[in-house]
Amino acid sequence: MSDAEEKATPPLLIEKDDAVTTITINDAPWNRMSLEFMDALEALVEKLAADTSVRAVVIQGDGEDHFSVGMNLKQLAGSLGSRGALESILDQRLRVLSAIENMTKPWIAVLFGYCLGGGLELPLACHFRLAAADDARIGLPEMDIGSLPAWGGTARLTRCVGRMHALDMILRAKKISGPAALRIGLVNEVWPNVELKQRAHDLAIELSGMPAGSVAGVLKAVVGAGEHSLQEGLYAERQAVLQNSGSKDQMEGMMAFLEKRKPKFNKE
Repeated sequence: MSDAEEKATPPLLIEKDDAVTTITINDAPWNRMSLEFMDALEALVEKLAADTSVRAVVIQGDGEDHFSVGMNLKQLAGSLGSRGALESILDQRLRVLSAIENMTKPWIAVLFGYCLGGGLELPLACHFRLAAADDARIGLPEMDIGSLPAWGGTARLTRCVGRMHALDMILRAKKISGPAALRIGLVNEVWPNVELKQRAHDLAIELSGMPAGSVAGVLKAVVGAGEHSLQEGLYAERQAVLQNSGSKDQMEGMMAFLEKRKPKFNKE
């Protein structure tokens, strides 16, 4: 693909289905996370955070080959000679991934084929990860190119799977399968490749039907719990409960329980 063609191709595709937004990395088969992709994703994340009609987000790679091989290394190589340029690239990625992780609506990553480097670090910032049972190769192989994870991979992977598994994966540049990732707690579920994207969408639909205020409170409390003491976590949970108390969804949930019917959440 020529430079002109690459610029003319949108770096991501967006599809909205009721309360679910699906983001597709548009660079098949490798689905590299280019500078243009990250600029577009940063702008989109800000919009999604403010859009109350969106209550769950799915991020996937285009095609059937790979979720993402991570950063476009040709673009990265061009920045290595300038410390300021490299720092700017890293700062943006850390900023965007933090915004995803701290968003008060769940993100679901769909992992298939290669999910490497940034192609794992972005999913690590998501709240759910579904992986292919057959062909997923998931890892942080930066050691193979004389580097190390730079988008929060060391910290988030350790928090997710523990120090032993994180060191084993990173220092040995391991690429593990979907079932292996499930065994160590890196992904929530594994599915046959032909079902994977649909299952992620179904999960997003399920989550979008939950009471939005309660979901936001849980995400704030659970995501923040890993960064604070137990007492701080308990306080954050208490604040979330108080903020949600008396909301329309809470009242609807209680009334539905008493009336023995299914609640109708997220109605104005």
